Amino acid sequence: MRRRSSLPLLAAGAAGLIIAAFVVVQLGPPTAGTVTGASAAGAHAAATAVASSRTDGPDAALSALNGADSRVSDGGSGPQAATQVADSGSGLPVTPVAGSQVRTAVTPPLTPVGESGPARGPRKPSVATGLPAIGTIGCPIFPASNVWNKDISSLPVASNSTTMINAIGASNYLHPDFDAVGDGIPYNIVTSTTPTYTVGFDYADESDPGPYPIPASPKIENGSDRHMLMLDKGACRLYELYDVSQSGSTWHAGSGAIWNLRSNALRPAGWTSADAAGLPILPGLVLYSEVQSGVIDHAIRFTASDTCGYIYPARHQTAAPCSNLPPMGLRVRLKASVDISGFGPQAQVVLTALKRYGMILADNGSPWYIGGEPNASWNDDELHHLQSLTGADFEVVDTSGLVNG
Repeated sequence: MRRRSSLPLLAAGAAGLIIAAFVVVQLGPPTAGTVTGASAAGAHAAATAVASSRTDGPDAALSALNGADSRVSDGGSGPQAATQVADSGSGLPVTPVAGSQVRTAVTPPLTPVGESGPARGPRKPSVATGLPAIGTIGCPIFPASNVWNKDISSLPVASNSTTMINAIGASNYLHPDFDAVGDGIPYNIVTSTTPTYTVGFDYADESDPGPYPIPASPKIENGSDRHMLMLDKGACRLYELYDVSQSGSTWHAGSGAIWNLRSNALRPAGWTSADAAGLPILPGLVLYSEVQSGVIDHAIRFTASDTCGYIYPARHQTAAPCSNLPPMGLRVRLKASVDISGFGPQAQVVLTALKRYGMILADNGSPWYIGGEPNASWNDDELHHLQSLTGADFEVVDTSGLVNG
């Protein structure tokens, strides 16, 4: 749905030509301490393949949700994935079968500011952005029982792990798609007083109609994807838009989704979101406030060049299911045997999370790009050192029994 160039060191435009000239002598992963322009995240190409699942549609369980605003991930229940078909001989699910069930979301009490628990806290404020840290706003980023927040370090390795790692790129290096110079996906804090707008969508049949609260000068992701995220800390609502644009007082986007952060509800089967996999974006970002606190307690969003099908908790695919490419929703973790002691403090927090919570395949893009927010306080030397790791340092987790709740 959203594809980025698979050549992370070649950026488009004049700036990209300068970067390319500088790094052309660096064949292979950069070493620790090397400073390059590679953290500009590479070229962003045009969005593709959304229509591959236009005919999937919401699952049958939606008929039971009339009057409950099932188009928004809201309330204490919602459509969930059904039993999934296993990849031949792998034991790893590839795509849902027909039908689904409605599950009751588990909603733990909110954690007061300054205490630990399901609200992902405590967290310190972001120095550069001035935004309140996620864990200090009084909202959980989904319940503790949500798969984004579950420790998967003890789950078994999937039987097709080698095939999937090779398909993504065993020799491709890990790349933080965020830095101190503005690359990454920012988010906006909104309130009940923020002006709201009805957004026009390219894919209105799979988008939540809104309205969407949009501040006067919103932060929008640079590049072709142009994600715009709005977090309402009072209502515990997350509003996310893809490929957003403004014309006068009118807003338009490719697709959009609204999430109740106290709920485990998924989007209807077959529906996209602001991300290709039909997943939320903000819960999978590396935030500076988390790294500053010393703990990332959730899975991290990442991309791969080619995908097919989808598995739980993803809800949308960009190509038909197959056995030789990774599905959206694939959970991957850093091998426990990888020594991270030589990395800097910021990088170690990220790598510890990749061992404990792993990362979830959420979009098409350059291989092993992990999502995070832009922040002037990032240590780009430390983040650059992450590129000494490659796909061979990771393994696919068997998540066939991992569900919300």
